[in-house]
Amino acid sequence: MNAPSENAPASDIPMPQPIPPVPAAMAEVIDVDDAPGEMPKVGPRYIWFMTLAQLGVFMAFITPLAISLTIRVNTLAPGHPEYLGFITGAGALFVMLTSPFMGIWSDRTRTRFGRRRPFMLGGMLIGVVSLFVMALAPNVFVVGLGWILAQWGWGTTLSNLNISQADRLPESQRGRVAGLTSFATQIAPVFGVVLAQFFTADALLLFLVPGAVGVLFVVLFVTLVHEDDSRSIPKDPMTVTQMLAKYLYNPRKHPDFSWNWLGRFLFYTGITLSTTYSAFFFADRLGVPVESVTGIIASLSLGGILAVTLGALGGGFLSDRLHRRRVFVLVGGVIMAAGMVTQGLAPDLTFLIVGSLLGSVGLGMFAAVDTALLLDVLPERETDAGRFMGIVGFATSIPQSIAPLLASAILLIGVSGDARNYTLVYIVGAVCVVLAGAVVLRIRSVR
Repeated sequence: MNAPSENAPASDIPMPQPIPPVPAAMAEVIDVDDAPGEMPKVGPRYIWFMTLAQLGVFMAFITPLAISLTIRVNTLAPGHPEYLGFITGAGALFVMLTSPFMGIWSDRTRTRFGRRRPFMLGGMLIGVVSLFVMALAPNVFVVGLGWILAQWGWGTTLSNLNISQADRLPESQRGRVAGLTSFATQIAPVFGVVLAQFFTADALLLFLVPGAVGVLFVVLFVTLVHEDDSRSIPKDPMTVTQMLAKYLYNPRKHPDFSWNWLGRFLFYTGITLSTTYSAFFFADRLGVPVESVTGIIASLSLGGILAVTLGALGGGFLSDRLHRRRVFVLVGGVIMAAGMVTQGLAPDLTFLIVGSLLGSVGLGMFAAVDTALLLDVLPERETDAGRFMGIVGFATSIPQSIAPLLASAILLIGVSGDARNYTLVYIVGAVCVVLAGAVVLRIRSVR
């Protein structure tokens, strides 16, 4: 739930215009920025197929997490919802341990098709196999193996799409592309769940139909977006010890990247704290059974799409136009924190809705602009972009592993009996996201 900038313009700059429609010629590279050393701007072909590819991967990858896995686990092991936690936790741990290795491998790949496209296709093929494994699994253990394959396959494809942005996007386009891809990744699970609801009686189609969308859009990107031959890029020999050493880096050598990493870590800690027990929180605050809040949460999710779009596209496009990143990341964190506090203190449904929508606006703005900021401060872009993008994954996967345990402990503070302190969980989460926005102000190479 993968950028920065420089010069500052005046306040009378007009509002950003939408990306022009794709021309018939589908020209990929359209011009070169006047700033010295700036990479060539990418054209509409790259932007739109990148957005579609990320939409497709998230439909194939997140739909199982949102609904298909739950249905499958409940079918194979009714009465054991905890198995779902074991499966998703194992997948997250596997990705955390392997992401830097896959990034290093991608960096060192030399083919006539480039460094990234072979991994996009290879990851997609493994991802498709994983869908069959989960759909046809005879027991929960095999479902878990399938999910690990899904994390590895689709995660590799998604990672290389993000690394491609590090390879190709100039500073002046990172915000708008991050805004578009953030929007795509937010709406993808909704589309996936809508599709999946028509196939709940057929386990195979339940997994394969959203997966087919992912295959289509990834193949379109790989075949229609050019990547240069990488065979002429120098490559030094590497031992296993040297490869393992690349899992670590010197924060003093890359301070801006380190501050961005810490900001992401705090941000995803705050998000995970506030979402882990959201259904139970809504039921507790409204005084209804958990089963009764699913419709409310679904409705909020639909409204949240519009709110996330406002934050992601607005923040991303404006950060490019105004040549500012840090202020938008901070504002996004503050808006999201305000929404979380509003929810935590909400006395009724109205305040819950207001808090949820505020939080979605902040989420969209923070996620989009922080992705652009990451691309701006990514170290050793020409040789080790994949490695450092893999290290960035730790900032997401670690919070997803530890924050639910932290939330469980916070729930018990200051209460007794069956009561749970959901308000404190939301307040602690809000503090985390404000700190996440404040931390990036320490970045010096980007305005």
